[in-house]
Amino acid sequence: MIAAEFIAESPAQIGIDPGGLQRLRDYVRGQVASGLPSAQLAVGRRGKIAAVACYGEVTRGGRSGPAEPDTLYCIYSSTKAIVGAAAWALIEDGLLDIDERVSAIVPQFLTNGTERVTVRQVLTHTAGFPYAPMHPDLWEDRAKRQERMDYWRLTWEPDSRFEYHATSAHWTLAEIISQRTGEDFRDYVRERLLLPMGLPDLWVGLPDEQHHRAADVVYTEPPVEPEGGWTETNPDTVLHFNLPSQRRAGCPGAGGFAGAGELALFYQRLVSPAESADHAPLKPETVEYATQVLTTDHHRTPEGLPVNRALAVVVAGDRPADRGFAPTASERAFGHGGAGGQIAWGDPESGFSLGFVTNGFVPPEAQEARSREINRLAGECLLD
Repeated sequence: MIAAEFIAESPAQIGIDPGGLQRLRDYVRGQVASGLPSAQLAVGRRGKIAAVACYGEVTRGGRSGPAEPDTLYCIYSSTKAIVGAAAWALIEDGLLDIDERVSAIVPQFLTNGTERVTVRQVLTHTAGFPYAPMHPDLWEDRAKRQERMDYWRLTWEPDSRFEYHATSAHWTLAEIISQRTGEDFRDYVRERLLLPMGLPDLWVGLPDEQHHRAADVVYTEPPVEPEGGWTETNPDTVLHFNLPSQRRAGCPGAGGFAGAGELALFYQRLVSPAESADHAPLKPETVEYATQVLTTDHHRTPEGLPVNRALAVVVAGDRPADRGFAPTASERAFGHGGAGGQIAWGDPESGFSLGFVTNGFVPPEAQEARSREINRLAGECLLD
């Protein structure tokens, strides 16, 4: 749960319109009433968050009951920005250069064509190995992960295109962190970022003693296998994160656990560093550097939209609503959503941040419509 000192006395105290926030909360409550099993919502500004709103019922630790502020949710790919920010810390501390070749850091990248891949390409999903396998059975064992990397091959030439590396890029990043710090990547993320941010309940690698707080993921309708083979949201892949082993492993591209308040406050530490006081462990210039768009016009989504990728995050640019932000967000807003409709972003111009989490997987069209409406309503919450 979020410490009381980081929760505003009232929405207006942090520049949030109470009426706008109530409309946003009413919408999320209505989604739960219409079949979403549970959800949490939080907005932040000026270094604090408004109180976490919780709706619905969850099963956690084998018991069913109301969703509470201390309920933890798998945040799926919203994890990417958190582990990505650990790379920002390495850059700030002089331990990493984005134009280094990964092979200079990770010996497993010395052969098979992967020796040409740079850190920049890994962080922008332009590295060329989007389908490099890392079976969940290997997640908890670093030696086995390294052995698996020995067999990775390029699918296409680095930087020639953009294709989402659902987990392979961030397993690479986890190994980079461990090689450069001598620490388990989960420990480094926690000690270098999350604890200094005042976020002890944002977890990359959920300890066994915390599993009783984690909401089991459920499908609201029978899931449909996606066309074209494996994706991050295959039914079995999604449900892996109900397993103790996968929760412990802290898959760096998909396996974080948090509440909506933790996500909103994480972005507060990045977009409102002055008002976060001693809880902003990264320098503002580091965050600005890391959130500059590095992809080019030929790096596009399957729908043809330029991807606007910075270091492990999406940047709103000229089409914020189409990239997972409020329509009114500035071009500098950045963040990363997650499978199932998790929302997490912050805007350096307004100092606003948003966190939304759910344990319910709905059909993709409904998820997209819900996310757009949550973002729209969130953008209307600003007082000035």
